[in-house]
Amino acid sequence: MTAVPDLTTTVGSVTLPNPVMTASGTAGHGTELAAYQDLSGLGAVVVKSLAAGPWAGNPPPRIREAPAGMVNSIGLQGPGVPAWLAEDLPALEALGARVVASIWGRTVDQYAEAAALLAEAGDTVVAVEVNLSCPNLDGGSHLFAHDAPLAAEAIAATAACGRPRWAKLSPNTPDLVAIAGAVAEAGAEAVTLVNTVQATLPDDERGGPRFGGGGGGLSGPAIHPVAIRCVYAVRAAHPDLPIVGVGGVTDAATALDLLAAGASAVQVGTATFAHPGAPSRVLDQVETWCRRTRTPHLRELIGSMHE
Repeated sequence: MTAVPDLTTTVGSVTLPNPVMTASGTAGHGTELAAYQDLSGLGAVVVKSLAAGPWAGNPPPRIREAPAGMVNSIGLQGPGVPAWLAEDLPALEALGARVVASIWGRTVDQYAEAAALLAEAGDTVVAVEVNLSCPNLDGGSHLFAHDAPLAAEAIAATAACGRPRWAKLSPNTPDLVAIAGAVAEAGAEAVTLVNTVQATLPDDERGGPRFGGGGGGLSGPAIHPVAIRCVYAVRAAHPDLPIVGVGGVTDAATALDLLAAGASAVQVGTATFAHPGAPSRVLDQVETWCRRTRTPHLRELIGSMHE
Protein backbone atom coordinates (compact mmCIF):
# COMPACT_ATOMS: atom_id res chain seq x y z
CA MET A 1 0.00 0.00 0.00
CA THR A 2 1.31 3.46 -0.94
CA ALA A 3 1.96 5.66 2.08
CA VAL A 4 -0.27 8.68 2.56
CA PRO A 5 1.71 11.68 1.29
CA ASP A 6 2.35 14.65 3.55
CA LEU A 7 0.75 17.66 1.87
CA THR A 8 1.40 20.06 4.74
CA THR A 9 2.85 23.42 3.77
CA THR A 10 3.69 26.72 5.41
CA VAL A 11 3.14 30.25 4.17
CA GLY A 12 5.25 32.35 6.47
CA SER A 13 4.03 31.63 9.99
CA VAL A 14 0.81 30.01 8.77
CA THR A 15 0.74 26.21 8.59
CA LEU A 16 -1.82 24.69 6.23
CA PRO A 17 -2.77 21.01 5.96
CA ASN A 18 -2.40 21.19 2.19
CA PRO A 19 -1.45 23.80 -0.40
CA VAL A 20 -4.80 24.26 -2.20
CA MET A 21 -6.97 27.29 -1.45
CA THR A 22 -9.77 29.13 -3.17
CA ALA A 23 -8.87 32.43 -4.84
CA SER A 24 -10.34 35.70 -3.69
CA GLY A 25 -13.19 36.92 -5.86
CA THR A 26 -14.23 33.49 -7.06
CA ALA A 27 -15.48 31.77 -3.91
CA GLY A 28 -17.89 34.41 -2.62
CA HIS A 29 -17.84 35.92 0.84
CA GLY A 30 -18.95 32.86 2.78
CA THR A 31 -20.08 29.29 2.22
CA GLU A 32 -21.18 29.57 -1.41
CA LEU A 33 -19.00 26.63 -2.47
CA ALA A 34 -19.85 24.42 0.51
CA ALA A 35 -22.48 22.51 -1.46
CA TYR A 36 -19.75 21.23 -3.80
CA GLN A 37 -16.91 20.30 -1.41
CA ASP A 38 -15.86 20.11 2.20
CA LEU A 39 -14.41 23.57 2.79
CA SER A 40 -12.63 22.36 5.93
CA GLY A 41 -10.63 19.98 3.74
CA LEU A 42 -9.03 22.78 1.74
CA GLY A 43 -5.86 24.52 2.82
CA ALA A 44 -7.93 27.67 3.33
CA VAL A 45 -10.88 29.58 1.94
CA VAL A 46 -9.82 32.99 0.66
CA VAL A 47 -12.91 35.18 0.57
CA LYS A 48 -13.81 38.00 -1.79
CA SER A 49 -12.04 41.28 -1.06
CA LEU A 50 -13.71 43.50 1.53
CA ALA A 51 -13.56 47.22 2.13
CA ALA A 52 -14.21 48.84 5.49
CA GLY A 53 -17.80 49.51 4.39
CA PRO A 54 -20.21 48.26 1.71
CA TRP A 55 -19.27 48.88 -1.93
CA ALA A 56 -21.58 48.54 -4.93
CA GLY A 57 -18.94 47.70 -7.52
CA ASN A 58 -19.04 48.56 -11.22
CA PRO A 59 -22.13 48.95 -13.38
CA PRO A 60 -22.99 46.04 -15.70
CA PRO A 61 -21.94 44.36 -17.93
CA ARG A 62 -19.36 42.91 -15.54
CA ILE A 63 -18.15 39.57 -16.83
CA ARG A 64 -17.48 38.00 -20.22
CA GLU A 65 -15.94 34.77 -21.41
CA ALA A 66 -12.64 35.10 -23.25
CA PRO A 67 -10.47 32.58 -25.08
CA ALA A 68 -8.97 30.31 -22.39
CA GLY A 69 -10.37 32.39 -19.58
CA MET A 70 -12.67 35.23 -18.67
CA VAL A 71 -12.58 38.99 -18.19
CA ASN A 72 -14.26 40.43 -15.12
CA SER A 73 -15.09 43.99 -14.19
CA ILE A 74 -16.95 43.33 -10.94
CA GLY A 75 -15.36 46.29 -9.20
CA LEU A 76 -14.88 44.67 -5.78
CA GLN A 77 -18.55 44.66 -4.79
CA GLY A 78 -18.96 43.61 -1.18
CA PRO A 79 -20.82 44.07 2.10
CA GLY A 80 -17.92 45.56 4.05
CA VAL A 81 -15.94 44.05 6.91
CA PRO A 82 -18.48 44.58 9.75
CA ALA A 83 -21.32 42.89 7.84
CA TRP A 84 -19.01 40.05 6.80
CA LEU A 85 -17.90 39.47 10.38
CA ALA A 86 -21.52 39.32 11.54
CA GLU A 87 -23.13 37.40 8.69
CA ASP A 88 -20.63 35.34 6.68
CA LEU A 89 -17.70 34.45 8.92
CA PRO A 90 -19.84 32.54 11.49
CA ALA A 91 -21.04 30.15 8.78
CA LEU A 92 -17.46 29.46 7.68
CA GLU A 93 -16.45 28.90 11.29
CA ALA A 94 -19.30 26.43 11.75
CA LEU A 95 -17.93 24.37 8.86
CA GLY A 96 -14.44 24.27 10.35
CA ALA A 97 -12.87 26.13 7.44
CA ARG A 98 -9.60 28.00 7.74
CA VAL A 99 -10.21 31.49 6.39
CA VAL A 100 -8.00 34.08 4.74
CA ALA A 101 -9.76 37.44 4.70
CA SER A 102 -9.01 39.79 1.81
CA ILE A 103 -9.15 43.58 2.09
CA TRP A 104 -8.85 46.52 -0.26
CA GLY A 105 -8.99 50.30 -0.15
CA ARG A 106 -8.69 53.39 -2.30
CA THR A 107 -6.49 55.24 0.18
CA VAL A 108 -3.95 54.15 2.75
CA ASP A 109 -6.38 55.16 5.48
CA GLN A 110 -9.07 52.92 4.00
CA TYR A 111 -6.70 49.95 4.06
CA ALA A 112 -5.89 50.74 7.68
CA GLU A 113 -9.57 50.98 8.60
CA ALA A 114 -10.46 47.65 6.99
CA ALA A 115 -7.51 45.95 8.69
CA ALA A 116 -8.38 47.34 12.11
CA LEU A 117 -11.94 46.06 11.81
CA LEU A 118 -10.62 42.55 11.18
CA ALA A 119 -8.87 42.55 14.54
CA GLU A 120 -12.24 41.45 15.96
CA ALA A 121 -12.21 38.19 13.98
CA GLY A 122 -11.54 34.90 15.74
CA ASP A 123 -8.71 32.44 15.21
CA THR A 124 -10.50 30.96 12.19
CA VAL A 125 -9.08 33.86 10.18
CA VAL A 126 -5.49 32.69 9.83
CA ALA A 127 -4.21 35.48 7.58
CA VAL A 128 -5.21 38.64 5.74
CA GLU A 129 -4.55 39.02 2.04
CA VAL A 130 -4.10 42.68 1.13
CA ASN A 131 -5.35 43.28 -2.41
CA LEU A 132 -3.11 46.05 -3.73
CA SER A 133 -4.54 46.20 -7.25
CA CYS A 134 -6.60 49.28 -6.42
CA PRO A 135 -6.23 52.92 -7.50
CA ASN A 136 -4.82 55.34 -4.94
CA LEU A 137 -7.31 58.21 -4.89
CA ASP A 138 -4.87 60.32 -2.88
CA GLY A 139 -2.24 60.02 -5.57
CA GLY A 140 -3.73 60.41 -9.04
CA SER A 141 -5.38 56.96 -9.20
CA HIS A 142 -2.01 55.20 -9.55
CA LEU A 143 -2.40 51.55 -8.56
CA PHE A 144 -0.86 50.63 -5.21
CA ALA A 145 0.47 47.41 -6.73
CA HIS A 146 2.38 49.32 -9.40
CA ASP A 147 4.33 51.56 -7.03
CA ALA A 148 6.76 50.13 -4.47
CA PRO A 149 6.55 52.98 -1.91
CA LEU A 150 2.75 53.09 -2.14
CA ALA A 151 2.42 49.33 -1.81
CA ALA A 152 4.75 49.33 1.18
CA GLU A 153 2.79 52.15 2.82
CA ALA A 154 -0.47 50.24 2.43
CA ILE A 155 1.03 47.08 3.90
CA ALA A 156 2.52 48.97 6.85
CA ALA A 157 -0.89 50.54 7.50
CA THR A 158 -2.62 47.15 7.86
CA ALA A 159 -0.68 45.84 10.85
CA ALA A 160 -3.67 46.44 13.16
CA CYS A 161 -5.38 43.32 11.80
CA GLY A 162 -3.12 41.36 14.16
CA ARG A 163 -2.56 38.55 11.66
CA PRO A 164 0.00 37.57 9.04
CA ARG A 165 -0.47 39.65 5.91
CA TRP A 166 -0.06 38.45 2.34
CA ALA A 167 0.33 41.16 -0.30
CA LYS A 168 -1.55 40.32 -3.49
CA LEU A 169 0.40 41.83 -6.36
CA SER A 170 -0.24 42.67 -9.99
CA PRO A 171 1.49 41.20 -13.06
CA ASN A 172 0.88 44.45 -14.95
CA THR A 173 4.14 46.14 -13.97
CA PRO A 174 7.79 45.66 -14.89
CA ASP A 175 8.71 46.40 -11.27
CA LEU A 176 7.10 43.33 -9.68
CA VAL A 177 10.32 42.00 -8.14
CA ALA A 178 11.15 45.33 -6.51
CA ILE A 179 7.58 45.76 -5.28
CA ALA A 180 7.64 42.26 -3.74
CA GLY A 181 10.77 43.20 -1.84
CA ALA A 182 9.24 46.48 -0.68
CA VAL A 183 6.08 44.90 0.74
CA ALA A 184 8.14 42.25 2.51
CA GLU A 185 10.23 44.94 4.19
CA ALA A 186 6.99 46.71 5.17
CA GLY A 187 5.64 43.68 7.01
CA ALA A 188 4.09 41.29 4.50
CA GLU A 189 4.88 37.69 5.45
CA ALA A 190 4.13 36.50 1.91
CA VAL A 191 3.06 37.64 -1.53
CA THR A 192 0.21 36.28 -3.62
CA LEU A 193 1.13 36.12 -7.31
CA VAL A 194 -0.72 37.12 -9.37
CA ASN A 195 -3.84 39.18 -9.71
CA THR A 196 -5.58 39.45 -13.08
CA VAL A 197 -4.00 40.75 -16.28
CA GLN A 198 -5.52 44.05 -17.41
CA ALA A 199 -7.85 43.47 -20.34
CA THR A 200 -11.04 44.44 -22.09
CA LEU A 201 -13.25 43.23 -24.93
CA PRO A 202 -15.12 45.21 -27.61
CA ASP A 203 -18.90 45.51 -27.65
CA ASP A 204 -19.88 44.45 -31.17
CA GLU A 205 -23.31 46.07 -30.94
CA ARG A 206 -22.68 49.37 -29.18
CA GLY A 207 -19.02 49.97 -29.94
CA GLY A 208 -16.49 50.79 -27.27
CA PRO A 209 -15.61 48.49 -24.36
CA ARG A 210 -18.01 45.70 -23.46
CA PHE A 211 -17.87 46.45 -19.72
CA GLY A 212 -19.72 49.02 -17.64
CA GLY A 213 -16.45 49.84 -15.90
CA GLY A 214 -14.56 50.23 -19.19
CA GLY A 215 -11.98 47.50 -18.65
CA GLY A 216 -11.40 44.51 -16.47
CA GLY A 217 -9.03 41.71 -15.59
CA LEU A 218 -8.25 38.53 -17.52
CA SER A 219 -8.01 35.31 -15.50
CA GLY A 220 -7.97 31.59 -16.15
CA PRO A 221 -5.67 29.32 -18.18
CA ALA A 222 -4.71 32.19 -20.49
CA ILE A 223 -2.60 33.80 -17.74
CA HIS A 224 -1.01 30.63 -16.36
CA PRO A 225 2.37 31.15 -18.07
CA VAL A 226 2.37 34.74 -16.80
CA ALA A 227 1.77 33.53 -13.26
CA ILE A 228 4.60 30.99 -13.52
CA ARG A 229 6.97 33.66 -14.79
CA CYS A 230 6.06 36.03 -11.94
CA VAL A 231 6.41 33.37 -9.24
CA TYR A 232 9.72 32.21 -10.69
CA ALA A 233 11.16 35.73 -10.89
CA VAL A 234 10.17 36.69 -7.36
CA ARG A 235 11.44 33.40 -5.92
CA ALA A 236 14.76 33.88 -7.70
CA ALA A 237 15.17 37.40 -6.36
CA HIS A 238 13.72 36.81 -2.88
CA PRO A 239 14.28 33.13 -2.04
CA ASP A 240 13.17 33.55 1.58
CA LEU A 241 9.88 35.29 0.76
CA PRO A 242 6.93 32.85 0.80
CA ILE A 243 4.72 32.93 -2.28
CA VAL A 244 1.14 31.89 -2.92
CA GLY A 245 0.68 31.13 -6.62
CA VAL A 246 -2.54 31.89 -8.48
CA GLY A 247 -3.43 32.07 -12.15
CA GLY A 248 -4.86 29.35 -14.35
CA VAL A 249 -4.82 26.50 -11.81
CA THR A 250 -7.25 23.89 -13.15
CA ASP A 251 -5.67 20.55 -12.24
CA ALA A 252 -2.70 18.91 -10.55
CA ALA A 253 -0.32 19.77 -13.39
CA THR A 254 -1.01 23.49 -13.28
CA ALA A 255 -0.84 23.53 -9.47
CA LEU A 256 2.49 21.70 -9.54
CA ASP A 257 3.79 24.21 -12.11
CA LEU A 258 3.44 27.04 -9.61
CA LEU A 259 4.87 25.01 -6.74
CA ALA A 260 7.90 24.12 -8.84
CA ALA A 261 8.35 27.79 -9.76
CA GLY A 262 8.58 28.63 -6.06
CA ALA A 263 5.09 28.91 -4.57
CA SER A 264 4.39 27.29 -1.20
CA ALA A 265 0.66 27.08 -1.91
CA VAL A 266 -1.77 27.76 -4.75
CA GLN A 267 -5.23 29.23 -5.21
CA VAL A 268 -7.94 27.97 -7.55
CA GLY A 269 -10.12 30.71 -8.99
CA THR A 270 -11.66 30.91 -12.44
CA ALA A 271 -11.93 27.11 -12.69
CA THR A 272 -14.71 27.24 -10.08
CA PHE A 273 -16.99 29.02 -12.55
CA ALA A 274 -16.94 25.93 -14.76
CA HIS A 275 -16.71 23.39 -11.91
CA PRO A 276 -17.61 24.74 -8.45
CA GLY A 277 -15.84 21.78 -6.86
CA ALA A 278 -12.58 22.55 -8.68
CA PRO A 279 -10.50 23.35 -5.55
CA SER A 280 -11.16 19.96 -3.94
CA ARG A 281 -10.72 18.23 -7.29
CA VAL A 282 -7.30 19.84 -7.73
CA LEU A 283 -6.38 18.77 -4.21
CA ASP A 284 -7.42 15.18 -4.89
CA GLN A 285 -5.36 15.16 -8.08
CA VAL A 286 -2.30 16.54 -6.30
CA GLU A 287 -2.54 13.78 -3.69
CA THR A 288 -2.95 11.18 -6.44
CA TRP A 289 0.15 12.55 -8.19
CA CYS A 290 2.16 12.26 -4.98
CA ARG A 291 1.08 8.66 -4.52
CA ARG A 292 1.81 7.75 -8.14
CA THR A 293 5.26 9.34 -8.12
CA ARG A 294 6.00 8.15 -4.57
CA THR A 295 6.59 11.69 -3.38
CA PRO A 296 6.31 11.45 0.43
CA HIS A 297 6.38 15.20 1.11
CA LEU A 298 4.90 17.65 -1.38
CA ARG A 299 7.16 20.40 -0.04
CA GLU A 300 10.05 18.63 -1.79
CA LEU A 301 8.69 20.01 -5.05
CA ILE A 302 8.56 23.66 -3.95
CA GLY A 303 11.08 25.69 -5.93
CA SER A 304 12.41 22.70 -7.86
CA MET A 305 12.67 24.80 -11.05
CA HIS A 306 15.50 26.68 -9.35
CA GLU A 307 17.67 23.64 -8.61
